[in-house]
Amino acid sequence: MHEKHPKSGRDETSEQRADRRWTDLIQEMRVALTGVQILFGFLLTVVFTPRFPDLSDTDRTIYIVTVLLGSASTGALIGPVAFHHMVSGRRIKPQAVIWASRLTMVGLVLLLCTLTSALLLILRVATHDVIAPVLVTVILVWYVLCWFVLPWWAKRRYTAPPAAVDDGQ
Repeated sequence: MHEKHPKSGRDETSEQRADRRWTDLIQEMRVALTGVQILFGFLLTVVFTPRFPDLSDTDRTIYIVTVLLGSASTGALIGPVAFHHMVSGRRIKPQAVIWASRLTMVGLVLLLCTLTSALLLILRVATHDVIAPVLVTVILVWYVLCWFVLPWWAKRRYTAPPAAVDDGQ
């Protein structure tokens, strides 16, 4: 039986909605996961460069934190694939989509932290710590604006409140 979902306005079954949301989520994850994998792969090679031993203790700490954040982000963004594989065929796709979406959001927050940390390290080395914190703060604000504030604003601005349900009473 098809039912119009109050939030999406689409005429689809809950299974069709879960399938559509899963497909949408996978498409979104492809973009984020590609970026985090490239960044993480690059981070893993830094320790083997000739300049690495010359880094200050602070910069080495920033590097280690960045690698750990990148690893955690990779895990969270790959998590939905493993989650889907483990529960496939169990008829719980709507719940799987919710959990996969949560893992993706955690992965995006961790990716934000990874990018910010990597940028801090690079700018500290490139600028010798003069303006790095200011530049990183500006970029962090930009990321937060693009990734979280604008989508939140659009959701609040353009999402109609749920229609009142007429139960015949």
